[in-house]
Parts: sequence; structure tokens; C-alpha cells
Amino acid sequence: MTSPVSADSRTTVVVITHNRRDQLLETLDRLAALPERPPVIVVDNASSDGTPEAVAEHHPAVTLLSPGRNLGAPGRNLGVRHARTPYVAFSDDDSWWEPGALACAADLLDRHPRLGLLAARVRVGPDGEPDPLNDLLAASPLDPVADLPGPPVLGFLACAAVARRDAFLEAGGYHPIFFLGGEETLLAYDLAAHGWGVCHSPDVVAVHSPAGGVRPGRPAVQLRNAALTAWLRRPLAVALRHTRGIAVRARRDPEARDALRALLERLPVALRERRPLPAAVEEAARRLDVRGAVEGAVP
Repeated sequence: MTSPVSADSRTTVVVITHNRRDQLLETLDRLAALPERPPVIVVDNASSDGTPEAVAEHHPAVTLLSPGRNLGAPGRNLGVRHARTPYVAFSDDDSWWEPGALACAADLLDRHPRLGLLAARVRVGPDGEPDPLNDLLAASPLDPVADLPGPPVLGFLACAAVARRDAFLEAGGYHPIFFLGGEETLLAYDLAAHGWGVCHSPDVVAVHSPAGGVRPGRPAVQLRNAALTAWLRRPLAVALRHTRGIAVRARRDPEARDALRALLERLPVALRERRPLPAAVEEAARRLDVRGAVEGAVP
């Protein structure tokens, strides 16, 4: 029989939001009901729907940060810098953590000092269906590592991750070049490049309850950001392959044309900040490239 979880001060939950007041309030209700009673930081990315006022009224214990503009994914960096706990968990305004998940993650981070980030198992929607990403992470082709509590990975879902705060900050957090969409891969690369482990733990469970389908323009953003990641960290041949693939699709696909245009606009920044991965991390990335070419997705 599992012992009940008590209040746990090791982990802060960082939530980013933009104009999704009602969903955010539901998420905050869920987080407030967790037995761990984690401190929560909300980074409001310039909402105009009354989000700050609603948070102050309904959840006065929550720390609310308002940068004054929409930072996108890097808004999480602001929340992490303000956190005062050794670990940080991430939620979006449509996701939360199962009871006991944060305590489990903190225990794993306590026991494995090289562990920089845990990729959780994800349940989706009201019925708690497993996210297909779970199987990909669990079946990672990377070799097991003795000092990590699960299969090593180089990818995760941002709203289902728990990180060691010091590791996150050392790796630089989320790069502002992406805004949103596929930003996790670069952070996983940078954690690994700094010697931190990134692994999947099915015992740590997050719930994701997205509203609606794929946001307009999302596929183009994913294409653009995958190419930018390659230009920032991968060999030139890999970056050129990504770019060439977008250019070929752009001949017939308006979204790919948008991706190519946005990629070229950001390319000077990517080239200035280009920092190829250490050989061992690049080899792991190549193994995942091969797996992705076969299965269509890469952990």
C-alpha cells in the first residue's frame, strides 16, 4: 500500500500563459489540490483577458510575473530564475501533475545527482489516454546509463518535465530564437552538452488537456524550429538537409513557405550563436535521427 504524500517544498511549478484565463484557473485549482502543495509561479505573457486580476483574486498565494510582453517559451526562464527550490516542474495553462508525481520526481533527482531533467509520462484529455510520445520515450535507442533512473532521451514535452534548477540555468534555459514550438530539443542538447542527464520516467505523470486541435501555423513553426536547432547545434550537413527539405516543400506548401521565410529571418542569429555539440552528444543525436527517419518522431 502506497503511503500518502505530504507537503513537499523541493519543487516549484512554473506555468506560462497567454489569454487563456479560464483554463489557467482550472490548472491552478488542480495544482493547489496536490498533496505536495508546491509553490507556483505564473508567468503571464501579456494577456489581455483579465488573467492577472483573476489569478490575484482566486489564487493569491501564486507568484505572478508579468514581463509586459509575450516571451513565448522563454517566459519559463523568468519563472525558473525566480524559483527558490532545487527543482522546477513545468505546466502549461492546460496541464498539471498527478498527485504524488512531483514528490516522485524530487526523490529521483535527489538520488541521481547528475540527472538534469526528467521527461514524464503524459496522460491526455478527460479519459487520460496515453500520449503516443510515451512509447517513443520509453523505447529510446540510446544506451542505458547506470547513474540515470530511466532511458536517456534528447527530447521531452515542455509541460511534462521536471528539471534541476541549477542544470536548467547552466544550460541557458529556452532559447528566445524559437518563441514556441519544438523548443525542447535544443534544451535537451544543451543539458547533455553540459554533462547533465536527461531521461524518461514513467512513474512521474503529467496530465495534458489541450483545447481544440492543432493551432493555425503550428506545422510551419515546428519545421522552422527544427531547422534552427540544427543550425545552432548540429553539423552543417544536417542543418542544410533540414533547410533543403523545407525549401522543397515550400514549392507547393504555403506553410512550408512561411517556415522558410521565418527561418531565413532568424538564420543570422543562429549562425552567430552556433555551438556544435560535443562528439558523444552528436552521436546520440545521430542515432535518434535514424530512429526518427524510420518512425517519424524522435525522443
